[in-house]
Amino acid sequence: MRKVPFQESLKIIGRGSLNWMADRPIVVSFEVTDSCTCNCRHCDHGGPRDDSRNLRPSEYRRYMQALRPCVVQVSGGEPLLRPDLVEIVRNIKEGSGLPYTILVSSWSLMTAELYLQLRDAGVDQFSVSLDFPDERHDDFRCYPGLYRHLEDLIPRMARLGHDDIVLNSCITSENLEEINAIADKAREWGVNLCYSAYSARRTGCRDLLPVSPEQLSSLASHLDRVEQRRDKTNWIVNSRSTLDATRRYFENSGMPGCKAGHRFLVVTCDGALQPCSMQFHRYPLEDRERMIGEFTRTNACDECYVSIRSYLDKSFPQLLWENVSGFFSVKA
Repeated sequence: MRKVPFQESLKIIGRGSLNWMADRPIVVSFEVTDSCTCNCRHCDHGGPRDDSRNLRPSEYRRYMQALRPCVVQVSGGEPLLRPDLVEIVRNIKEGSGLPYTILVSSWSLMTAELYLQLRDAGVDQFSVSLDFPDERHDDFRCYPGLYRHLEDLIPRMARLGHDDIVLNSCITSENLEEINAIADKAREWGVNLCYSAYSARRTGCRDLLPVSPEQLSSLASHLDRVEQRRDKTNWIVNSRSTLDATRRYFENSGMPGCKAGHRFLVVTCDGALQPCSMQFHRYPLEDRERMIGEFTRTNACDECYVSIRSYLDKSFPQLLWENVSGFFSVKA
């Protein structure tokens, strides 16, 4: 998450603390469509899918009332394919300003007008995928012209001063040499940056995993440079502990101890609960406790270290301290 004004962060921390004690999820990811505009090399969502069973905007209220997360991701597929996305966000958002709402998108269909409409509906953070700091991004996502679209639109929206755009760069064997060049691009565009880690579980392709000694050495060198570049603006939003754990994930080819289904979960576009987007164990909303018993408590999967997990794969005191001291600003 990006830095958040102090009063807003107190609401998030308060709800999160209650959820932690009550065994409710901290983060829920709503996959509002399986369709996508891209066919990314590292993703199992791509192209058009059957959207006839998608939840209607008003149906999201029932999930919010039952799960009461303090943070929500709205993702897909490509969520901007939903013409009723603004209404979906309005039905997720409460009058209190919670949950903190993150829209995860390629921005292939984003416009200046839609950006402002989604902000007004309640999106707090726009997470925009960027795999390369140039037109190689188009090739990786099989979407010609995407990088130039981002290069034009993101700086213009950043100059509005809302400080709510975060580039998300998934580290793979193909872009690990560009880690700091992507950081340079985030600085140039006036936005924040979050790194995540590639998982072969999604596509079965292990070629994109950096596993050779040379690749791991280069990765460590680039992440060391990232740490040296931190400053009080918090433009690199990953905590130090998260980036350290990301290194270990790649070095060890896995990360045990996942709490998918418990601290975070996915709601599919047709309304089923899943522990995560890569574990296709489906449960109705009323059976979340059964999901925890059947899946989470016996889960031995160590094949990912995606962003949601990396934020929550910590003890509660550590999570609370990092959010207070690192992610959140203390200005009103």
